[in-house]
Amino acid sequence: MALARVYTRALIGIHAPEIRVEVDLARGMPGFTMVGMPATTVKEARDRVKTALMNAGFEYPPATRITVNLAPADIPKTGARYDLAIAVGILAASGQIPDSILEQAEFYGELALTGELRAVNGLIPALLACREKKRQAFVPIANQQEAGLVREQKSWLAADLVSVYEHLHEHQPLRESKPVDWACQAESDEGDLADVVGQEQAKRALLLSAAGKHHLLFVGPPGTGKTMLAQRLSGLLPSLTEKEAMEIAAVKSVSFDYHGTEALTQREVRSPHHTCTAAALVGGGTVNSHNKF
Repeated sequence: MALARVYTRALIGIHAPEIRVEVDLARGMPGFTMVGMPATTVKEARDRVKTALMNAGFEYPPATRITVNLAPADIPKTGARYDLAIAVGILAASGQIPDSILEQAEFYGELALTGELRAVNGLIPALLACREKKRQAFVPIANQQEAGLVREQKSWLAADLVSVYEHLHEHQPLRESKPVDWACQAESDEGDLADVVGQEQAKRALLLSAAGKHHLLFVGPPGTGKTMLAQRLSGLLPSLTEKEAMEIAAVKSVSFDYHGTEALTQREVRSPHHTCTAAALVGGGTVNSHNKF
């Protein structure tokens, strides 16, 4: 009957490879097949998408065999970030929305059963890659903090599937994300080196480390001020460049490890316990549902 192609992105660490969501509608025994190395969370999208389309008032193609291919097939797909792209692909293949814009757009978002869009993790790496392709992005309104950090990227904020439909039909345009000045957000308050009394040799080592971008190792018994000195290193470092700020924001975006926009581009001091293993210190482990390592 019809074939539609929609673009979105996977999440592998802090990288966001392009995924082409190909939706084919064919006559035959009704069914919904998904291929392309999808994980269980991705396969469950068939039920979420079908229910969301029907509850949002759209026509779910009757007596139709739906095949969704997530290409390239050798990239593992996890999470619910593909829901919106799959739903848009079904609507485009069934002729309910125009497909003229789909080549210049990417879609991200998890669908609730009501058709509402929920936030997804790892949006900043996806938007940075989307910007390189010069495409516009449709993102959940709950991700507006992250969307505003990526400069020169047009991102439309959608609350639900219906609002995306109205925008694509040019009935009711979506709100575009507002740029956030990450340079103002990157300031952190970890203390001032002037607060440290004594420890002149350690303070000079901090200054040399910050000026020359050298590694620094503090060794000593508990209570001698190692952590206090380390916390004040961030106040000596120069302002973040845009590339550095986006690298920090990408890591926090992947792990949902932030509270508010101001925390996305702040340098942080990590204080691992002294009993942690070498593998734990460098980030060993398995990937969980939020792609943490």
